Amino acid sequence: MPSLLTVDNLGKRFTGRERETAALAVDQVSFTLEQGETLGLVGESGCGKSTLARMIVGLTRPSSGQVLIQGRELWNDKSVAPQLKRELPSLVQLVFQDPYSSLNPRRSIGATVREPLDIHRLGTRSERRQTMETLLSQVGIPPDQASRLPHEFSGGQRQRIAIARALVLKPRLLVCDEPVSALDVSIQAQILNLLSQLKLELGLSYLFISHDLAVVAHMSRRIMVMFQGRVMETGPTDQLITEPLHPYTQLLLDSAPDPYEVLAREPSSTDASNTPDLLLSHGEGCSFRDRCSHVLALCADQAPALREIQPGRFTACHWAASA
Repeated sequence: MPSLLTVDNLGKRFTGRERETAALAVDQVSFTLEQGETLGLVGESGCGKSTLARMIVGLTRPSSGQVLIQGRELWNDKSVAPQLKRELPSLVQLVFQDPYSSLNPRRSIGATVREPLDIHRLGTRSERRQTMETLLSQVGIPPDQASRLPHEFSGGQRQRIAIARALVLKPRLLVCDEPVSALDVSIQAQILNLLSQLKLELGLSYLFISHDLAVVAHMSRRIMVMFQGRVMETGPTDQLITEPLHPYTQLLLDSAPDPYEVLAREPSSTDASNTPDLLLSHGEGCSFRDRCSHVLALCADQAPALREIQPGRFTACHWAASA
């Protein structure tokens, strides 16, 4: 049985007006996500996480590589792609970062949640309304407030409404792109708990994206770390946090607000203050070498491939491979 989601050597290159320089947002990213799994994707702002998300949900065409949903190719297979794109909203949905701009300010929240059912003409008007009210209740919004407008709700409530809208077509996979970063810390915990509850109740799978390693660790059993469009490390959450293989993962852990209380690790000497130029072509060599305290001569000439260093643990690092 094929994986729910397979991403194979996916890349996205944005070309400037002069077409002489290109910004490489995503570079040869590969991973799988199984039914019922939550995969966490973490990295600094600008590392390509949102571009990757948009390619997976069909909003941005990749420059190279493949996205397969249940074994069917989304972008390149002309015999499959048109049908799959019609089915895509009932398979994969995106939860956006900003609950303030993701809802139409002039439409009632009930109409917003019900809209996908109206577009796809699913059920009678009465059935659509019942589905909308059930989902609002499920995410913690009283159904009798369905006629109200988004500005009458708090940020946390708006994100609950956005989640209800994403669930109305019963997708199998939610791609959550920084779903709590725009919210207060106390509200973040409520939304994370809601997502965990919905996963159990509905059998959902999540690709959970955040710049905050503590949040990703809370939600995911497996984590993938990105830097400047490339995957630096992937592995089980507990192992990645207690014993990171890549120096960049170590840097994120040193900067993280208490993932497992950072499990009493020793701080690293990697300099986190040197913010990189993001979304630029890497050229040859490792894209992290200018910030790495373990840089080798090989790092300047050859980009490390993602390889399995320990069972189930992969990293793109010459130093980790030689240690």
